[in-house]
Amino acid sequence: MGKFEIKKDKSGQFRFNLKANNGQVILSSEAYTTKPACENGIASVRTNSQDDNRFERKTAKDGSPYFNLKASNGQVIGASEMYSSASAMENGVASVKSNAPDASVEDNS
Repeated sequence: MGKFEIKKDKSGQFRFNLKANNGQVILSSEAYTTKPACENGIASVRTNSQDDNRFERKTAKDGSPYFNLKASNGQVIGASEMYSSASAMENGVASVKSNAPDASVEDNS
């Protein structure tokens, strides 16, 4: 089972990472000003990760594939790492879909 980790960054804002069973980060959030807002972001990932249409597949300037997970209002709630291939990116999407709904939350803020 995956895990959401909440952390406070150097500027005092809250962020979360969704990690797979192997500890690899599969989705990183934007910055939130409050912990409750960050927790709402996690809830949004749980819901939106089950709809493939919420995954925006993209290509970076250097050609590396990655994806953003968007909420129903179009706002980005999480971004992936850069991948070496489109198939590796699709594995990342599948990992978010399978890990997010039941992932535990670890508060390290």
